[in-house]
Amino acid sequence: MKGLSLARVAGIAIVAATAALPAYAQAKTLTVSWWGYNGEKMQANIIEPFKKICGCDVVFETGNNADRLNKLKLRGGKGVDVIYLTDSYSQVGIQQGLFQEVDRSKIPNLADLYDIAKAPQGNYGPAYTIGRVGIVYDTAKVTPPIASWNDLWRGDLKSAVSLPGITTTAGPLTVLEAGKHAGVDAYSDADKAFEAIAALKPNVVKNYNTGSELVNLISTGEVKVALAQDFVLTSMRAAVPTMAWADLKEGDIATLNTVNIPKGSENVELAHQFINFVLSKDVQQAEAEQGVDAPVSTKVQLSPEKAKLWTYGADMIAKLSRIDYQKLNAAQSDWIDRWNEIFGM
Repeated sequence: MKGLSLARVAGIAIVAATAALPAYAQAKTLTVSWWGYNGEKMQANIIEPFKKICGCDVVFETGNNADRLNKLKLRGGKGVDVIYLTDSYSQVGIQQGLFQEVDRSKIPNLADLYDIAKAPQGNYGPAYTIGRVGIVYDTAKVTPPIASWNDLWRGDLKSAVSLPGITTTAGPLTVLEAGKHAGVDAYSDADKAFEAIAALKPNVVKNYNTGSELVNLISTGEVKVALAQDFVLTSMRAAVPTMAWADLKEGDIATLNTVNIPKGSENVELAHQFINFVLSKDVQQAEAEQGVDAPVSTKVQLSPEKAKLWTYGADMIAKLSRIDYQKLNAAQSDWIDRWNEIFGM
């Protein structure tokens, strides 16, 4: 060190120390776009453990599906590294060219997922949780039990049913089931499908737009039967213990939440590492046990009591039907207009 100034010695020391740090620790910040709910649990189960692993920082952009996807589009796919979306919206992002295909060799935890979650929309992001759309009903007030999608049209259910609004995740699925009730494919014969929707109207008390709105309708006794997503089941049972998920002979419809990497991501390697962590058995187990998300990892084991809350297990998942969101999204504008003609804005 003889002959070197103190300033230069200090500079060499800083360079050496920086070089010794993990690659991700060098001023890397992962930007995640997501909804913003269950923030404390996400912080504890995912963010803080991941920050320790990657030596990076994590920041968020929050909002609903439509707003966040639109922001990403306006920025040309830039501004975030990872984006959480429902599968209907991630399909829109794929069609708009906003996402890059993932490198599956960098997500080894994919091997442990149920097949439905591994590549739900081609070689883009996987699903990190799974849900279902079906029918819920009050077993104390509805006899005989709901056993088919066709039961929504039963004469004894006049002014007893609530449907999801047409612009919600589950809303367009009502149209698909109406088409089946009419014996047609709603995509190719929307007229017949909406004739069935009109025939269903006498049974409908009100269309709802949020889970909390539906729970209120159930708790006040205004609604006895509803087409719903399973995430509302726990809240409904807390309000009305006799509410049950119908065992439909045709099966339920799968809903997936996906995680994708935008084309403009500045931290692609880190994004893959984050997705792999979210799919790990430990994270999936914690999220399921704490009531955050249903697991897609086959390694997760839940008690019978916990399992009742979720779309869980190989047998249940195998019975789910999938939606072609490319076709649905193309039809949705016309369906919204037709729906509003029947139910009003």
